[in-house]
Amino acid sequence: MAPAPASVILGPSSDLTPAIGTVFGPNTQLTDLLVNDEAVAALAKLVSERGVLFFERQGITLAQQKELMLRLGALSSPPRPNGSGLHVHPISEDSPELGADTSVISSAGGIARAGYVKNARASGGWHSDISFENYPSDYTMLKMHTIPTTGGDTLWASGYEAYDRLSPAYQKFLEGLTAEHDGNFFHRTAKLENKKIQSPRGHIENSGEDLRSVHPVIRTHPVTGWKTVFLNKTFTTRILELAPSESESVIDYLTRHVSENHDLQVRYRWQQNDVALWDNRCTFHTATNDYGSAPREGFRVVGVGEKPYFDKEGSKSRAESLNAAGL
Repeated sequence: MAPAPASVILGPSSDLTPAIGTVFGPNTQLTDLLVNDEAVAALAKLVSERGVLFFERQGITLAQQKELMLRLGALSSPPRPNGSGLHVHPISEDSPELGADTSVISSAGGIARAGYVKNARASGGWHSDISFENYPSDYTMLKMHTIPTTGGDTLWASGYEAYDRLSPAYQKFLEGLTAEHDGNFFHRTAKLENKKIQSPRGHIENSGEDLRSVHPVIRTHPVTGWKTVFLNKTFTTRILELAPSESESVIDYLTRHVSENHDLQVRYRWQQNDVALWDNRCTFHTATNDYGSAPREGFRVVGVGEKPYFDKEGSKSRAESLNAAGL
């Protein structure tokens, strides 16, 4: 028997663009979905396909965010690997109230403003969460409880669509290449804020103070089997198989490919208590720092997924898969 459509299990929704982003109204509450295994499994599948889901005016608590993040990993297909849990950001504070596995996204500084350079191009901030880890993120959930009157939007872009837009020759060239991801700039923030680097960080392989890892430039998404670009200028420093100048050129091209193709992006204007749930394996995102000193704050919970891989024989592009299904 075929599973029920997501709209039946999760409630009515609207796709914000053809490539990425689906929004649910306030009648769909994550607290109701949390206790339903079928709903959580459908949620994991849908976000893996659509990249990012938005839920308006949610009553979910921080403790429930953490519970749902753990259940998303357990009920996705395939499930999150043993040993992967909730990520502890390298510069998170281990407060009794929130816990080290909560990232406070705040206009006051910390993670949200780490590496921010005033008067630089806004397009320089595109990234996937914690790609510098050996076992990076699968899903991220962010609830914004304090928002400015205007500004502070967040943008997401589809790694699936970014791959599909490349020529077949360039796709073939990128497949099999590997890149170094480096988050050691967080040491500067830790020093300025008198914090220590947290360790371990959601998986035993995410330990120590050297925040570097190597991942495929094109990875296979384990849930969908689709190919996606997995490279971002915030964390990706070099492509190992290429000469330095070649590596720089490819990273720059793929960064522009994502940031300059607005039709593979979605921009979300937050309302108070909205929640975004996204899949870091197939998306990039960036904040919009246009709200000055106005308060903006939310609580972010990040799941740790699998070690990225590329399955040359067993994966397809999103376009191939949808065309084969007649969609």
